[in-house]
Amino acid sequence: MTAPTTQAVRRRVTVRGTVQGVGFRPYVHRLATDLALAGFVSNTASGVLIEVEGPPDGVTRFCDRLSTELPPLAAVTGVGVEDLPATGADDAFRIRSTERSPGRTLLPPDTATCADCLRELTDPADRRHRHPFVTCTHCGPRFTIATGMPYDRAVTTMTGFPMCPACAREYGDPGDRRFHAQPVACPDCGPRLYLVPASGSGIHPARGADALAAARALLAAGRIVAVKGLGGYHLACDATDARAVDALRTRKARGGKPLAVMCADLDAVRRVAALSAAEQAALTSPRRPIVLLRRRAQQEVLTPGVCPGSPHIGVMLPYTPVHTLLFGLPGDPPGPRVLVMTSGNRSGEPIVTDDDEALTRLAGLADAWLAHDRAIASPCDDSLLRVRRDGTEQVLRRSRGYVPRPLRLPVAVRPALAVGGDLKNALCIGESDQAWFGPHIGDMGNLTTLEAARRAESQMRCLTGVSPELVAADRHPGYHSVQWARRRAAHLLRRTPELVQHHHAHIASAMAEHGLDGTTPVIGVAFDGTGYGDDGTVWGGEVLLADYAGYRHFAHLTPAPLPGGDAGVANPCRLALARLWAAGLPWDADLPSVRACAPGETAVLERQLTRGVACVATSSMGRLFDAVSSLAGLCHRAGYEAQAALELEAAATSAWDADSSAYTFGLASHACDPAPVLSALVADLRRGTPAPVLAARFHRGVARAVVEICRRARQATGLTTVALSGGVFANALLEEECTRLLAGDGFRVLRHGEVPPNDGGLALGQLVVAAHERTEE
Repeated sequence: MTAPTTQAVRRRVTVRGTVQGVGFRPYVHRLATDLALAGFVSNTASGVLIEVEGPPDGVTRFCDRLSTELPPLAAVTGVGVEDLPATGADDAFRIRSTERSPGRTLLPPDTATCADCLRELTDPADRRHRHPFVTCTHCGPRFTIATGMPYDRAVTTMTGFPMCPACAREYGDPGDRRFHAQPVACPDCGPRLYLVPASGSGIHPARGADALAAARALLAAGRIVAVKGLGGYHLACDATDARAVDALRTRKARGGKPLAVMCADLDAVRRVAALSAAEQAALTSPRRPIVLLRRRAQQEVLTPGVCPGSPHIGVMLPYTPVHTLLFGLPGDPPGPRVLVMTSGNRSGEPIVTDDDEALTRLAGLADAWLAHDRAIASPCDDSLLRVRRDGTEQVLRRSRGYVPRPLRLPVAVRPALAVGGDLKNALCIGESDQAWFGPHIGDMGNLTTLEAARRAESQMRCLTGVSPELVAADRHPGYHSVQWARRRAAHLLRRTPELVQHHHAHIASAMAEHGLDGTTPVIGVAFDGTGYGDDGTVWGGEVLLADYAGYRHFAHLTPAPLPGGDAGVANPCRLALARLWAAGLPWDADLPSVRACAPGETAVLERQLTRGVACVATSSMGRLFDAVSSLAGLCHRAGYEAQAALELEAAATSAWDADSSAYTFGLASHACDPAPVLSALVADLRRGTPAPVLAARFHRGVARAVVEICRRARQATGLTTVALSGGVFANALLEEECTRLLAGDGFRVLRHGEVPPNDGGLALGQLVVAAHERTEE
């Protein structure tokens, strides 16, 4: 007999995803209360547990609406529904305390201050007026304060700040947007700012509002201030003050590498850079990344030392209340509207998070420290992206605002850790159909970065609940990350690491990001600066036919000697001469690369190349870009990574619409020979062809060679999907031209989006390759 429709029913609903620390339980409470339903909602280690009881139509409407009216930061990845016997409950719907149980839930990334909190921050009548740590369930720190899961105040770095009665009332009120907002605070209960002057600086220490006012005055006076943010310290100075910027560069040994800036608002952004609607959307998103923008040619705001030699500038907006207050509220003394904001570290070291370490490791760099007493549990540097002309985003550094948001995998993986490479390191941990990148670590060149990587792995294991059974790493025998992987694997079920070829991992990362299950190989174009090849040489200009289980070479850039190995990368003029030597072209004295060499340098280099001393063969496309940059007279000595290639791209961009010619590579026997390109470029040089035109013709030549090789691969195999990966494809001009030509020829093109094309995305490829291989065994 069918029960009457008015008879109460009860359902248990389990929700998985990013549903803790985002106001999900009060949202559920409001929804159930609006529908006059009984029951409860609780956090668990696996997500959120709901039991709801009432009339069948009300319960049905509740389940239908649950995933469609989510709080801003929530993301639901799965919902389970189970019918239960009705209990006859008719009391009010309740929010229960967190259940401690085994399982996994997802913690949201840190997000920028929301509009409601900003209104309170700037409202003199509000009790949180000028409070540097105003936050709610819709914004603020999450990942960087979490010390465990499930996410509650007791397992965050806010545990040492007891709530005042007013904050406690908000925290306990399901109708308040601060209900169970773990970082909730106010001026009465902390945290608190303080200013520490450098020894002998003549600056006075200060606390609270005085500390912030003093820091703003110091920046206006041309001083350098270390500012503690969400995931670490920044070094800040006035971006319009040439002496301040030069001092920061000198103290940090930054060379000519471009510096990122933080603008007070969108008006300040528009004064320094062109801004499209898509770029504005990226800048103002809750993630608040650094966005690479086209610098205004006629702007008079920034001092030239901020981004010398680059047509682009990395820009971000304030994303914490401290940043907003640092720029000043109405009535404050005037101060800089654009600040240099670069990572608080010494060159080659990870970002500083600990307050005591900041005073020692940043000594000599900063004139003062603007700090606070809320600890940072996890370092997390700023993310960096560019917006393509079609409005899509390419993330170049995936960190704050993204971590620890998971990626859905197209193949199931065993519990595993992938350690990435030695450059732009970011580890990746995964299990089943999910993978989590850790925050950006940087270059693994010293003990501090190795220790940072170990801490990041420990934190990611804690927050995800993944216990790795195997470790994946690069095949390079000299990588610090590989040595760490060997030590880490010694304590696991699989006692030796799974070693994954560098460029195979690059292609696999693009496949995984695009949801390919690996049953059909792709044509993988992997262009970068360096990667250990199976033959012991340096690869980097490879076309592979690849899936997760393996790969085979289809084509590669013709190798040339790399004089001095990795150390030689700092000398593009030598790379150019090595490429000319390999092509059988003379080192004539009128060539820019020859003129750039010091007296006697060419003679030493010639002996080195002839005898093969300290020369390893390389097929690296990145090194070819460096060589061409020098041949064109643009960059002969590189002060930072990829400087020569960046200057070549900038020059090509300026001439792109003025010239449509392209140099032609030699294509035979699966080799892509740049000798004809170099010969034609030298001839153009002697005709007086401007360097930007040479650069544009080279870029077009590379793109056309890529398309022709992919056509041949399609003809030989029938494959029609091309994956573009590797750090060279951070070059917007090259990536977009390759994509345009390939798509026009009928190929499906996989480009990186949220996963970086450079070595910052390498670990994802290592993970799916290693775990896929283990799954098949």
